[in-house]
Amino acid sequence: MKALIPAAGLGTRFLPATKAVPKEMLMVVDRPAIQYVVEEGLASGADEVVLINSRSKKVIEEHFAPNPALVEELRARGKAAYADEVERVGNLPVSYVYQDEALGLGHAVLQAAGKTGDEPFFVLLGDVLVPDNAMLPAMKAVSDAHGGASVIAVIPVPDEEVSRFGIIDGAEVSEGVWKVSGLVEKPALEDAPTHLAVFGRYLLSPRVMELLADVRPGVGGEIQLTDALEAVLAEEEMYALVVDPADGFDTGTVESWLATNNELCRRAGIC
Repeated sequence: MKALIPAAGLGTRFLPATKAVPKEMLMVVDRPAIQYVVEEGLASGADEVVLINSRSKKVIEEHFAPNPALVEELRARGKAAYADEVERVGNLPVSYVYQDEALGLGHAVLQAAGKTGDEPFFVLLGDVLVPDNAMLPAMKAVSDAHGGASVIAVIPVPDEEVSRFGIIDGAEVSEGVWKVSGLVEKPALEDAPTHLAVFGRYLLSPRVMELLADVRPGVGGEIQLTDALEAVLAEEEMYALVVDPADGFDTGTVESWLATNNELCRRAGIC
């Protein structure tokens, strides 16, 4: 089972910093944001993390590549703990495919079709960090309980935020678990079927990847993952796991990135 992480975006909200440093490599407390997401994917039981990268972001690949010379130098200087960490990160099972055009999240995920084959797969959006690594295993448990169905994580959002997110429709079938009947992308409040917003973690059946190949570009000329999820609902069941907003951290804006740093620093007892 593979964990896919789209990482080819421009990081526009963080310019000019992201002109030289990919947004995914900005530090969150003691490591780059992307490292949290890679480690979460591996902690889920996935045997490999597939980063859907831009060819201009080689620094991400350098971060996860072995660097024996640096390790040797650190050990020679008596910095064994740093050497161990550099060595560990450089040996994580990470591979790469490339999104050469910015054609949407669905298009990014589709680039990894050769990696997932006929197996289910996780998709982890890099803007969301889940430091305790518990969300994906909980989603897998829901999928296993429902015959291998696709599962998406959702959070409750207030009225004023409904129009910013994809919102699910459906009915609760057990505590915190909904059977999904539809998805609405960024609805007006009066048109929203629920207040449950898609949170950036997905466990998807192989049929979703097959359907992505047939999704036509929508608004803005982009291929949306939501369109494939709506298509799969005509053929398969899909469930949503309601998660606590405090379990995940949004780093997609400068303000939320700063807030995430402050909170995780506090939790680590550093600040």
